[in-house]
This record gives sequence, C-alpha cells and structure tokens, in this order.
Amino acid sequence: MTDQEKTGLGNYFVANYPPFSAWKESNLPDAHAALNAPPRPGTPLGLYLHIPFCRKRCKFCYFRVYTDKNARDVEVYMDALLKEVELYRQKPVVGDRTVQFVYFGGGTPSYLSAAQLRSLCERVQKHFPWNQAAEVTFECEPGTLQQHKLETLKQLGVTRLSLGIENFNDTILEANGRAHLSAEIFRAYQWARDLHFTQINIDLIAGMVGETWDNWRDCVRKTIELAPESVTIYQMELPYNTVFSRELNTISPLPTGGEGPGVRGDAAPRHVVDPAHVADWPTKRAWVDYAFAEMANAGYSVSSAYTMVREPAKTKFVYRDSLWHGADMFGTGVASFGHVNGVHVQNVDRWEHYVERLHRGELPLGRAMRVAPEQLLRREMMLQLKTGRLQADYFRTKFGTDIVGAFADGWSQLQEDGFLTVTPSAIELTRAGLLQVDRLLPTFFEPEHRSTRYT
Repeated sequence: MTDQEKTGLGNYFVANYPPFSAWKESNLPDAHAALNAPPRPGTPLGLYLHIPFCRKRCKFCYFRVYTDKNARDVEVYMDALLKEVELYRQKPVVGDRTVQFVYFGGGTPSYLSAAQLRSLCERVQKHFPWNQAAEVTFECEPGTLQQHKLETLKQLGVTRLSLGIENFNDTILEANGRAHLSAEIFRAYQWARDLHFTQINIDLIAGMVGETWDNWRDCVRKTIELAPESVTIYQMELPYNTVFSRELNTISPLPTGGEGPGVRGDAAPRHVVDPAHVADWPTKRAWVDYAFAEMANAGYSVSSAYTMVREPAKTKFVYRDSLWHGADMFGTGVASFGHVNGVHVQNVDRWEHYVERLHRGELPLGRAMRVAPEQLLRREMMLQLKTGRLQADYFRTKFGTDIVGAFADGWSQLQEDGFLTVTPSAIELTRAGLLQVDRLLPTFFEPEHRSTRYT
C-alpha cells in the first residue's frame, strides 16, 4: 500500500473553500463592508453559537475548546456571546430576515446546566427569535445529559438533537479521550426518545484508535437497533494540534493539502502515522461502506457522503443544505466561522481576545476573505457534490455557468477513475466516489490553493 492510503497528519475533510489558510486579518475591511451592506436578495440567514466547554478533550479534537473553566468563566463567556449576538442584530446585513436555522455547536453545548441554557436561549431570542426557524440543532455529549436538561431543550424549541456517540465500546471511547461511556449513551437516548424530539441524529466515527471489524459491526448493529432518524459517520482523520498528532509516530513531511492535490497518489512525502494505531483509508472506507449497506437494508437512504436518513421526505439537514447552497450565517463564539454577503469571516481564536473585544463593544473578527464569483461557484459545487449528485441547471441558473463543460477535465479524470458519472444534466458519484469525496474535491481547487495548508 502506498503512503497515500495511510492515515497521514493533516486535514482531510473539506468544510469550505477557499481554504481557511487563505483568509487574512488584512481582509477585515471587506467583512465590515459586507456587514454594513443590505443582504443579497433571497439569501437565508442562520445563526451558529459556539459553546467551547468540554469535560475532557478528545485526543483527535482540534477545535477551540476548554476543559479548565469555572462557573465564573462560563458566565463571562455567555455575556460576551450575547453581546456578539446583539451587535450582529444591529447590522444592516440582517435586513428584515428572520433566522432560517440555529445551530448550537462545540465544544459541548450540553455541558451547560439547564438553567444556563434557558437563560442563554431566552436572551438570544430577544435578538433572533427562532420560533419560525426550520431547524434548531443542538449537539450533545451523552454523559452531560439529564432528563430535566433534555426537557428544557425541548421547551426551548430544539428540533434536532445530535448525539456525539462515536462508538459503543468503553475501551475505545476511553482510549480516544471521550468523556462518556456506553451506559450513558443508552440512558440519554431513551430520555430523548421519550420526549419525542423531531429528529435524533447519532454521530459515529469510523477508524477510532482501537477499532476492529468485529467491534464496528457491533456499533452498526446497535445504532440500527436504536433507530434514530439519521446517522452521521465520519472517517477518523488526524489534523495538526491534536493529542494524537503529537503522540503518534511520524516519518516525513506532510504536504499541506491533507490528502494531496489529486487522487492518484501523486502527493509529496508526508507524515505517516503508524498503521498499528490508526486504520488506513481503505479500511475506513470499507467500514463506512458496510455501515451504509446495513442501514440501507434497514430502510435508511443516503443523504450525503456521511449521512443516512430513515425517512428522506421528513428528515432534513437545514443547516448543512443551506450553507452548501450559499446561505449567510453569523458564526458567534470564540474561533467561530461565518459567511456574510459573499465574505468568509472567522472570529479571533483566543479566549482573552474574544472577551476583550466584546467588552469594548466590538465584533471579535479575526480574519476574512472576500470570495470571488467563480470561487463561490466552486465552493457550492464541491460542497453539494458531498450529497452525491449535482444538478447542472441549478448552477446554470444561479451562476450562469455550465459546470459540466467548464470543469470537463476534472469530471473526465474522475469518471475514468470510476468515481462518478457525467451526463449533460447531472454529475453523480458512484459508491466509490461517495466514500472518498473529500479526497476528490481538491481536483477543483484553483492552482494556487492546491499545495497550501488547508487550515
């Protein structure tokens, strides 16, 4: 097996375009100009709230999270977060829009107490009511949930719970630094089911350290038995700045584009993690393929490269699909990402800087990038490809571009490799393409972004 198929250090998952490393502090005037302009007609607006507290830091986590904050620190952060929401509400870019979606991400939003959650939500809704939102999502770590906390979330209008289960094996959970154990999973899930949340999503990770075929089959079986509305499966990656990335064996320098610019093993030498610790990419793809096949047999359908849903007509991912179709979103909280009026923005990534800026009554923006029209096209095309299918008419209508012809070389290469099929009206991924779509996307990066660090 080539090094290209071993799990190397760096980002694999493509969440945005252009890469985050292209966003600069010097571009912040563009962000302020975008905020002070009226919204683009017909563009939905969403709100992301980053709750950066955790009981423990997972060994594969590279997000900005804190495990050492006391009750007073939490209060200080909540006050800053509410100030940021208030400042955004005053910006002309809001216009007369209401929020289409709200997303509580982390960290661990469910780390907060029921009283803290009620206070936070009631204060946020003074500026951005979500009683008419299509979706309110709340990420949960099972061990932080109690029945009364879930009752509070239901009362506050949360429609989709996303349970970060990741695995059902206690040994694997502990080895990867997860804070919860399996008994807490089943207890929390039953409470949530008894409260009749509209959608319960279970997150799994294929390829956690210590994973085996026998255990993975058991995880898939237990997931199907729980019968959640949706299941999201990520393949384990090893970004920089994680516990694992510091601990595991390395051999040679890594190209900064994660899995490299192409799909044919043509990347430069890279760090290669000892395969005794982390499964290689073909194994992880095989595990996801197995899970998708078993879930399909149980009545689930493919919603994206990562997600299966039980009832496609009823089970939606408004947050995901809105962003992948060009929605605006205010990303609030330390280090959060957002997008407004064609400009990518990210907040400062240090606690003290975040709190200080808001104490002064300033938005805590750290870097930004105005996205050119063709880049907006590429961004939507790559992100929507994760659903497994692109409709040419959508891009022709919105951007005035025939993506089949404009990117013919890329489609031809990927079709030759067996990853997709092309017709004049649509691009459709094969199962092989769906299982490794993030590895294929750099095919459509502009040349200047193909060899740069993603983050």
